[in-house]
Amino acid sequence: MDVYQEAVCYLESQHVPVEAETGVLEEDVFQEEAVSCLLSPLLPKSLDFPDTPTLSSPEEMLERRLVVLKGILESEEVYLRELEALLMPMKALRASAGTSQPVLSSRQVQTVFYQVPELRDMHQSFFSGLKARLSAHCQTEPGPGVEGEMSYTGFELMVGDLFLKMVNQIGLYGGFIENYEEAVEVVRKCTHSDPRFRTLAQSMMSNNSSDKTRTKYTFEALLYKPLDRVTKTTLVLRDLLNTTPMEHGDYTLLQEALRLSRSFLSGVNESSQCKREVTLSHGMRRQLMRDGFVVDASEGERSLRHLFLYTDLLLCTRFKQATRGKQDQYRFCWYLPLAGLKLRWVADQERSLDANLRLHTIRTKMHLLRQQLQQNAVCKGSKGLALAARSRKKLEQMELMLLTHSPVYTLELHSPSCKSHTLLLSSLYELEEWREAIHKLTTDNIETVPPDLLTLTSACVKLRMTQQPPLHSTNAVENEESLCGTLSVAIHSACGLQQPACVYVCVEVDGYEFYDKQAQTHSSVHSLNPHWDQELSFQVDGAQHLRVFCVSQSDGQDDTVLGKASVKLESKTLNKRWRRQTLHLSQVEVTLSLKYCPHPLEPPSSTAQQQPVFGVPIETVAQQEGVLVPHVVRCCVDEVERRGMGEVGIYRISGTTSEIAMLKTAFNSNLREAVTRLRSAEVNAVTGVLKLYFRELPQPLIPTVMFQSLARMLEIQDINSRLVSMLSLLHSCPDPNRHTFLYLLHHLQRVSEKQDVNRMSLQNLATVFGPSLIRPPVVGLGQDGPTVDISQEVVVQVQVVLYYLQCNNLPEAQTSLPHDTDAEDETTHM
Repeated sequence: MDVYQEAVCYLESQHVPVEAETGVLEEDVFQEEAVSCLLSPLLPKSLDFPDTPTLSSPEEMLERRLVVLKGILESEEVYLRELEALLMPMKALRASAGTSQPVLSSRQVQTVFYQVPELRDMHQSFFSGLKARLSAHCQTEPGPGVEGEMSYTGFELMVGDLFLKMVNQIGLYGGFIENYEEAVEVVRKCTHSDPRFRTLAQSMMSNNSSDKTRTKYTFEALLYKPLDRVTKTTLVLRDLLNTTPMEHGDYTLLQEALRLSRSFLSGVNESSQCKREVTLSHGMRRQLMRDGFVVDASEGERSLRHLFLYTDLLLCTRFKQATRGKQDQYRFCWYLPLAGLKLRWVADQERSLDANLRLHTIRTKMHLLRQQLQQNAVCKGSKGLALAARSRKKLEQMELMLLTHSPVYTLELHSPSCKSHTLLLSSLYELEEWREAIHKLTTDNIETVPPDLLTLTSACVKLRMTQQPPLHSTNAVENEESLCGTLSVAIHSACGLQQPACVYVCVEVDGYEFYDKQAQTHSSVHSLNPHWDQELSFQVDGAQHLRVFCVSQSDGQDDTVLGKASVKLESKTLNKRWRRQTLHLSQVEVTLSLKYCPHPLEPPSSTAQQQPVFGVPIETVAQQEGVLVPHVVRCCVDEVERRGMGEVGIYRISGTTSEIAMLKTAFNSNLREAVTRLRSAEVNAVTGVLKLYFRELPQPLIPTVMFQSLARMLEIQDINSRLVSMLSLLHSCPDPNRHTFLYLLHHLQRVSEKQDVNRMSLQNLATVFGPSLIRPPVVGLGQDGPTVDISQEVVVQVQVVLYYLQCNNLPEAQTSLPHDTDAEDETTHM
């Protein structure tokens, strides 16, 4: 009996009508009793891993295996066409939801198509990968005269990773199944009440690629397809494993995929019973809302734990993987009732030097193992497969160590009974999802019924939606669209804040963790429309998603995530030119630009130190930061304009030497830390840092070669001629020099507008800054032209700056390099 017939017999035994796959042009909707199949066993409970296959020889097994794989491919193609047919009207229905006479409301559209696009994408990825593998195998398969090589050819066809990757995402079906009854109810209700929807629901078409005919379905029949498909998963895997020799590289992967599939389907069957085991005081049922792997640091040591969030409590467990033929187990660690639970999250914390060295060692070993894995991939025969399997296993172990020791985001849990636990997560995105899920439940004031911890912990195997830790190395074959190279992200600005705030943007990428995967801008000044124009750079390997957060920073309070978004990274749409786009993160809009340069990656280096900015040519600093006006200048100016414009003697009165030195050190080592310290520094120390930066430039902001020309221009009697000459000379300065000078001049003009309060006129400001911004050439270094005595030097320095300050039509400064392309801006709504 083949896989399909076995599935048909099983479904019919559960009183679920199943239509024939061929020869039927119109399908009837199953009867009402079919809905109850969700509460019936989807598969026999006694299902175990298959015994050693019984086919007579490896060659015969591999031949049968190839037939099975081709059948799976054909079945996937049919299923994809059915999902496409189901999704066909989604866009039109969604568009009509916003009109005065919608066919379905927006909520009904979301209910009817819930998780269907994700299921389509998952199976499309699986189908494409399997088709490519089989096509490549059939092209290289030896002819009849080369029988001795047949076993090697069969062993080289590796597909286990594709099945394991798909089964790792099978949790998507959990959401679909939970939503299924409601979706069917919407379809039935609208079919009876709306003639437009009735016409659509009774005549949905799917194209048949083989004979170019079209199959007619009802909406409800198509909605049943995913249910029908998920029940076949375990049967298909059993059939494939039965035709795979134990020494084949796929055998272990298929074994794991079968275990996960069996666990998921049995969990779907028993979850409804488990969720009803405890009735809470408000008549609610204890249900699993979310689960995943986190690092528990409650006992002073880091331990990887599986965390389960139920309707009324948090359960922390230790996962114990089963031996062959046995079931996984969970051991109880601790639990906290949600009633009265307080959450506190802490932004990324500095790692110790020892921790950074340990992580660098792990990452270096992972990179070497990854290279070995890529080299073994081209090796032929069973030896190459065995080497690849060993390398992959070691890589998974290294990644587990990294997953345990690298997280820096802290989520503290405090219960009214004075019990506290600390969780660590490597992703701010994941932390925020946990925080939101817990916070939503704690606001309902649910009374906790003391749980039967043994029963609850045992049920985790059946209920879990996350099967294993998120290891990138479990994907044996990389997605062709994943990025490998340098990804640059320029964060420009944000708007839409409800009130002024100090805001920073955090960016994360996924992929292998050989390199740092998070970066943040510095905190903006207190503003409704913060600007950064800060460029962040990532070395990525296997990256497919970019996550962006907008975070508000408050003194003495926890940081607040204002919004978050996830962007899919596609190599075909990214290139070496900047692509600008706007992300909608809840109420906040963040404008950024992306560019991508693919290239082979070097081994990870130890934690890269920020290049110093003081005493470095301004062109070098601007190039390092990807800007025209260095961040140290802009941050100091922003801080002065925020709280120093009314300070008497601003820029004239010096700050304390020790505080200025501390800020200088911070800017030379960590921009984000420097900006944080700048917020609390005495304002005269802030102005002292800015003046010190200009004084320590190896070459002054106005190049020394222009000193003599500027001195002569001051002698021009005609004011208009003098203005034209001086602005023309300024335009000939290098871009970073010119724009930084203009940026400073505009700032000083705004300072002088408050001279009634701060007592700093344009003359006073020119006297302070002149000697730092313009310097005469050093005698004896080959400078042409007459020398100027010291007293005249100071006069020239002050008068030049004063003349520029007195100009009413100074050009505007450009703070950052242009990141625009010829294409129009993209807008992503999240």
